[in-house]
Amino acid sequence: MSSLAASISTRVADAFEAAGLPRELGQVRISDRPDLGQFQCNGAMAAAKIARQKPRAIAEDIVARLKQDDRFADVSIAGPGFINLSVTDTTLAAQANGVAADPRLGVPEKAAPETVVLDYGGPNIAKPMHVGHLRASIIGDSLRRLFAFAGDRTIGDVHMGDWGLPMGMLISELARRQPDLPYFEPGRTGEFPAESPVSMADLEALYPAAAAACKADPARLEAARAATAELQAGHPGFTALWRHFFDVSVAGMKRDFDRLGVQFDLWHGEAIVHPLVGPMVRDLGERGLAEESEGALVVRVARDDDRHEVPPLILTKSDGAVMYGTTDLATIIDRVRTYDPDLILYVVDQRQHLHFEQVFRAARAAGLHGKARLEHIGFGTMNGPDGKPFKTRAGGVMRLEDLLAMATEQAEQRLTEAGLAADYPAEERADIARKVGIAAVKFADLGNHRLSNYIFDLERFTRFEGRTGPYVLYAAVRISSLLRKAGERGMGEGGAGAILPPTDIERTLVLELCRLPDAVAAGYDKRAPNELCDYAYAVAQEFSRFYGACHILSESDDSLRASRLALCRVTRDALVLVLSLLGIAVPERM
Repeated sequence: MSSLAASISTRVADAFEAAGLPRELGQVRISDRPDLGQFQCNGAMAAAKIARQKPRAIAEDIVARLKQDDRFADVSIAGPGFINLSVTDTTLAAQANGVAADPRLGVPEKAAPETVVLDYGGPNIAKPMHVGHLRASIIGDSLRRLFAFAGDRTIGDVHMGDWGLPMGMLISELARRQPDLPYFEPGRTGEFPAESPVSMADLEALYPAAAAACKADPARLEAARAATAELQAGHPGFTALWRHFFDVSVAGMKRDFDRLGVQFDLWHGEAIVHPLVGPMVRDLGERGLAEESEGALVVRVARDDDRHEVPPLILTKSDGAVMYGTTDLATIIDRVRTYDPDLILYVVDQRQHLHFEQVFRAARAAGLHGKARLEHIGFGTMNGPDGKPFKTRAGGVMRLEDLLAMATEQAEQRLTEAGLAADYPAEERADIARKVGIAAVKFADLGNHRLSNYIFDLERFTRFEGRTGPYVLYAAVRISSLLRKAGERGMGEGGAGAILPPTDIERTLVLELCRLPDAVAAGYDKRAPNELCDYAYAVAQEFSRFYGACHILSESDDSLRASRLALCRVTRDALVLVLSLLGIAVPERM
């Protein structure tokens, strides 16, 4: 089914077409002035230039046509030609019952689904995940959920940093500390130990020590570069070590991502496309797309109409080392060959926008992208109270697991303050606290437009009032509790009654529920999960007003009580759906 706004737009478009004007002028949206109407259409303003008439005269013609439609309770004109519309309560009830009967709550699936690869997460091998990975992970995961719900085939790829100089640093550092390990035996090509010689804790200590040594000592840096070159040339022992580093790191990453509720289909890193790099670089050179510049091999991607400088994309440095852009190009080739995608989304910090502009231009110039559209989904930074990227009190980068532990602890304190889950079993209470903490962190992040920076304030984010994840979460849980009580009292399991034409108390909530398809479409089209957060909060607010003003379980009129219970069920289902698209799980009770 279509949304209420979409069906009204169709009717208004018919009126514009009947008046000899383009149908697209009939687009309606939620009114900026709800005191004047539920919806508004500004098409008469644009039509004035086409028809060479005053916009109000055009609006009067359109309004006269619309007043003949009994679905409208009121159609009026404001100002120079703004058309305001309100539908009848009978029309609202019919739409609401259609939503209630639809497993997708009125959200249509795409008529032409696409294959979409989403690149998000981006952690590095041998390093603990930290707060800098939060935004990429949860924005990307939410978009994957949103695109999958729309009907697309989605492939989520974590795309780890697992190749290049950092690996050489680790190998050379381990060689200094444990030179007798079999991985360093000259000429050895046989089997190597199945068990890793290092744990994740070892790697977390090794890498900073190796990086510091390489920075301080040119000889150590040269040793790391040599180890990197040998690894990339296929050195058997170094390859076996790299595999250990990879497996140990991924096991740790999966624990962190599981805590966060973020999922991936692919656990690939840059190394997977290494065999493609050489042939790709040669091909670009043979086709005249790559050229030498100061010893490096580059692809020039600047255009005459550029308003800012776009440097060439460097494929190989003067020493032959490949760059991130090189592996990104090879990754596009791999994804096109493997999945034939229609769209590839890169959910990466906005500060990397120039890099992706270079890569995308090079891919298009070389025809490496197939039919895929390439989009960089940038985002701003999560900052501390000082307005700078979030740090620990000691000034270091906070681990992601520590941040989530803080959120869970703060959520448990909020539950205690609110007197919630007080008598529940310890295991259930801990699970509720974890879900509330995750909801607080995710909703606070996703609730901002992704390009915006925001201040991380856990004390505010975990409150059960205001525009927070816990507030929306509690609204859904409270409705579930109400519906359970209704079932226990024999009032209709799960609110299965028909929704009656709404009264003044119910009307705004019904309108919000009918807006769900538009909110989902806006989130999809804009690649903006904040549209879903805005919607969820608006629904929770409207339900709170409705709940405070209406008798529900205590309503004596059976049909009215059944209608209100049905309205509760749809509200709960809408909240649960939207929260699931944000990657937020709803507990059974609280």
